[in-house]
Amino acid sequence: MKYLSLITLFVLGFSCKPTEQKAQLVDYVNPLIGTAAATTESAIEHGENKENNAQVVPYVTTPFGMTNWTPQTKDTEKKCLAPYYYTDSLFQGFRGSHWLSGSCVQDYGSMTIMPISGSLKWLPEDRASTFSHDSEKANPYAYEVYLNDYEIKAELTATKRSGLFKFTFEKEGEAHLVLNPNSDEGEGFVKINKETNEIVGYNPVHRIYQGWGESAGFSGYFVAQIERNFDKSGVYTGNELLENQLEIKDKKDIGAYVSFSAEKNEVVYVKIGTSFVSIEQARKNLEAETTSLNFNQAKENLQETWEGLLSKIEVEGTVKDDKVKFYTALYHSFLQPRTYNDVDGSYPSFAGGTQILNSGKGDYFSDYSMWDTYRASHPLFSILKPKASADMMQSLFSMAEQGGWLPIFPCWNSYTSAMIGDHAITTIADAYMKDLISITDEQYAFLLKNAFESPETIQEYKNGKGRRALASYLKHGYIPLEDKVLESFHKGEQVSRTLEYSFDDFALSQISKKKGDSKNAEILRKRALNYANVYSPADSTVKGKFADGSFTDNYKKYARMPYITEGTPYQYTWYVPHDIAGLMDIMGGENEFNANLDRFHAKGQYWHGNEPGHQIPFLYNYSGQAWKTQKLVSDIMRKEYSAEIGGLSGNDDAGQMSAWYVFAAMGFYPVSPSVPEYVISGPRFDKLTLSLESGNKLVINAPGASEGKIYIKSLTYNGKQMDKTFLSHFDLMNGGELNFEMSDVPNKEWGTAVNTRPFSLKNE
Repeated sequence: MKYLSLITLFVLGFSCKPTEQKAQLVDYVNPLIGTAAATTESAIEHGENKENNAQVVPYVTTPFGMTNWTPQTKDTEKKCLAPYYYTDSLFQGFRGSHWLSGSCVQDYGSMTIMPISGSLKWLPEDRASTFSHDSEKANPYAYEVYLNDYEIKAELTATKRSGLFKFTFEKEGEAHLVLNPNSDEGEGFVKINKETNEIVGYNPVHRIYQGWGESAGFSGYFVAQIERNFDKSGVYTGNELLENQLEIKDKKDIGAYVSFSAEKNEVVYVKIGTSFVSIEQARKNLEAETTSLNFNQAKENLQETWEGLLSKIEVEGTVKDDKVKFYTALYHSFLQPRTYNDVDGSYPSFAGGTQILNSGKGDYFSDYSMWDTYRASHPLFSILKPKASADMMQSLFSMAEQGGWLPIFPCWNSYTSAMIGDHAITTIADAYMKDLISITDEQYAFLLKNAFESPETIQEYKNGKGRRALASYLKHGYIPLEDKVLESFHKGEQVSRTLEYSFDDFALSQISKKKGDSKNAEILRKRALNYANVYSPADSTVKGKFADGSFTDNYKKYARMPYITEGTPYQYTWYVPHDIAGLMDIMGGENEFNANLDRFHAKGQYWHGNEPGHQIPFLYNYSGQAWKTQKLVSDIMRKEYSAEIGGLSGNDDAGQMSAWYVFAAMGFYPVSPSVPEYVISGPRFDKLTLSLESGNKLVINAPGASEGKIYIKSLTYNGKQMDKTFLSHFDLMNGGELNFEMSDVPNKEWGTAVNTRPFSLKNE
């Protein structure tokens, strides 16, 4: 009997299935997606060479981290060259980077560390090691790779302002750590402190666009603490090695090294703190964030941080790759803007860094790719991270207070006029209309100043303050072709500027109306109609216009024109986010609008790889044919995004391309930021659960969506039938349950009535 009982227990022990652990959402994220050239149909058809790469790098960082850590395969901070490309075969080190993710701007204030075994090599191209993607493991909280030439396993994790490194030297013998500021200008400083096993230094920041090449007034500072004694050390400049010299400054290609004799399989740990204020502040940041942490603890903490953020949207569906695309997009969406303040709140003042200021209880942010991110990125923050979003808006006002003007496209903590429009206004308006922030009279005055005034001196204007070509816009109601708009990186582009200023004026009118300033609200509402001034009825598109009111003959409907920004006249025609019903009128009515939009798509003019058209797929909701929006959005998600390395269509632009995907997967999109509503397209998962900062939950059910049921048959919100083709932001934030009945055939009756359509200024 005893024998039988033991057999029974043995069998039962092996037959019982272990409890299945819930998959970590962070494990769906693949930061390598987008690090190789895009292979989508649209990118190939429409993109120029620099637009065909998403320009993301596999960052290990916290959300909105000060310094983002990445493997480096490109040794430069030059414009449009990211630190890492998947197709490169040589690893140069780990970079503490301030590259604007997915952009075509510049890295700045960065530094790089590289472990080496054997003979000392120091310049990045000389010391670079081959590596295999088979040994490369990348996720948001850690990166590791095997350096073939040195037989070193190199690992990385991070905190908000610091990087932590683990180097395993498999070979016994001579070993080195090389560290260098990445200055292309022959500037910077590096110093070895033998007593504390530290290498410290800085890399001065320079501006591009406005003030190109000028000092930004501050540097990227770093303190590297090596948790091991070293036998030798020195510095270098170019090919000249200066053994035993402890510091070097303002020479070309400088850096420092330390050397030691490694035991077989010895592990060496390094921690690097960063700051934009000083070396001492970098040390304070490092101590505050890592003193009580070892490498594995920091790695676990960062994993938990990302898991906490990603779990704000839990998705359920049948296709794993869809989850990979979704959570990778969510990760990419939360990399910028950048935290600029130290742990004690210190940060360099905006537009010159002449003072050290303090952010108080909140964070101070910079690096806003504003022409891109006002569309979907910031609206996404308003849903998932409203408190951080409020700090971002306060940072914009702090910039205005310090520099005298609200910035247009603030990067490297400076004014730029990198792109067109005045979308800081729109971003602030969106937060204000959603009750994320209040606006004081003093802050409101800065918004009005951008819309109504130009700088008193040409030098201020050249420096990037104020709207470009505002005087022409105010005089004519559009920017005529005679105004070449020379004091801007993007010169000309008069029609696109007119359209975007019209939208910005509408967004500001929203603020004016809410604040009770009826006079300015009325003026700005009228200016919001200026889009019609550049519409050519004879061509059914927008078109360049002279000061005398005549249209130019220099016109090709399907080609890039000098008065259009990064696109064709046909593509920019649909940029009237605030008044689609008004656009419909000047096109000749609903039928002609739909026919024109059909022709646009049939001609293959929709280009998802760049931002100006991101609202276009949702416009059929405004014209009684919502099922076409549902089909278009589904097609774009399938064709323009993949789980492969080339799976992002065009520059990700600080996460805008990715934020578009996140919204589309949830089933709605913010077509007109500053209007607190979202245009419905239908979910692409069977179920989504949004856990909001307030504690409320929004559950979105759409059975069959992940298996190809893309059309909305019916919709209920908290049990009530819903025919509107848009969602209120406030309803969404209150939580509850959205139940989509999905189908594989379109319901051409849903959302057709005029009173079910999203906001248009005409219908106000």
